[in-house]
Formats: sequence, C-alpha cells, structure tokens
Amino acid sequence: MNASWQCEACGDRTDKLALRPREAAAMLGISGRTLWTWTKAGLLPYVKIGRTLRYPADDLRRWISQQAARNVAPESETEGLANE
Repeated sequence: MNASWQCEACGDRTDKLALRPREAAAMLGISGRTLWTWTKAGLLPYVKIGRTLRYPADDLRRWISQQAARNVAPESETEGLANE
C-alpha cells in the first residue's frame, strides 16, 4: 500500500511510514486536540518511539476504512427506504 500523501498543514509530499501528530491530524482532517483526545481514548493506532508518538500511515488508512464501513447501512435496511 502506498503511504504517499500531501500534508495540507505544511504542503509537503511524503512517503513516511509513520507521521508526526500534526501530520496525522492533517491527514485525517481533524484538529490536533481531537487527535490527542482520540489517542488518549485508545481510538487511534499509534506507536511510541522513545518519548514521541507516531501514527503509522497505513494503519490510519485502515482505521478510516473501518470507520467508514461501520457507518454504511446494510443493503437490507436501505431497500425498505426506497419503497416508502
């Protein structure tokens, strides 16, 4: 999986395996405060390298896909809505 993306916060294009908090927040389109809140709550995948936290880009992509899949209604539920 290609982890290349362009950081909206800093404009850099990167192929980094793990992102700094500011980069991860920009990738997810959330604030740094929200990123920290979700991290402390155990909602986001991260690794600790020394005293710093890093967010693996591939794991964040997988996490976003999982969140999107949870928000999609099963087909059987949406079929009934079309008939109403």
